[in-house]
Amino acid sequence: MSQDIFVVIEHLRGQVADVSYAMLAGARQLSKASGGEVVAVLLGHNAQGLASNLAADRVLYVDHPALAEFTSDAYQIVLAGLIQEHAPRAVLFGHSSIGMDLASSLSARLGIPVVNSCRTFTDDGKFVSQICGGKIMAEGNLPSPALATMIPGGYKAEEGQSAQTPPLTAVSAPALDNLRVAVKQYIEPDTSDVDISKEKMLVSIGRGIQNKDNIELANELADALGCAVSASRPVVDQGWLPTTRLVGKSGKHVKPKIYLALGISGAPEHVEGMGESEVIVAVNTDPNAPIFNIAKYGTTIDMFDLLPVLIEKVKQAK
Repeated sequence: MSQDIFVVIEHLRGQVADVSYAMLAGARQLSKASGGEVVAVLLGHNAQGLASNLAADRVLYVDHPALAEFTSDAYQIVLAGLIQEHAPRAVLFGHSSIGMDLASSLSARLGIPVVNSCRTFTDDGKFVSQICGGKIMAEGNLPSPALATMIPGGYKAEEGQSAQTPPLTAVSAPALDNLRVAVKQYIEPDTSDVDISKEKMLVSIGRGIQNKDNIELANELADALGCAVSASRPVVDQGWLPTTRLVGKSGKHVKPKIYLALGISGAPEHVEGMGESEVIVAVNTDPNAPIFNIAKYGTTIDMFDLLPVLIEKVKQAK
């Protein structure tokens, strides 16, 4: 077994996912304990350019038309071969629909244990995993070898980026015939609504908003601030706001200068979509809510006591 740390790069339609850069930063820290290299694993078709700013010691690139878009079948076959051939110390995946699919299936296929929801690693090779909806941080020794999925928030995307292109090694793809799944088309989301991913400030509401009528308070604050209202999944699932306003793993990824989280607990699925916000301000009556782990400012005051006063103060300031 080598001591290298492999990072499986996620990308979609010509863009590297931010979680991939966070994983490279985590791999760099983990490599301090292993003494190995950070190796980015890039699968795609005519996608060499995506390696240009990866903060890795080297890149293994596999090019094949069947890898142009993610399918579990094709990625599993290629990654299983690479892992068996190179025997890395650990392989990192994003804690996303893609990463969880691959990590779990490869764990069963190769008999390698998988550690889920890793937030950070320590210099001595331990993992710190966010569990129980983010309310508990569990630390343990990373098995050797191991597969691990990583959630955003522990490292900034820029920590995994480099101004220099790492050395790239082209690897021949194995036979990828008779695959069970193929991507036919992308269904584009509704573009008639505001694009929250481009907003410089967001007023975001969660389960704590209690009912649809109370959303008017959030709208009033957003209007006063000149920004938009976004939401976590419970609000969208109730039909109180459209899916275009959803922030999280299954919604939009946002990076505003200010993210005001009102009544949002801070589950990993939500943090994945907003953890890179410049300043996070949390309002939650639960002092143990995970959102406070990533917030720069926070208060446990009831939002319904705070919002009318805050709205008035903002209006006065303008």
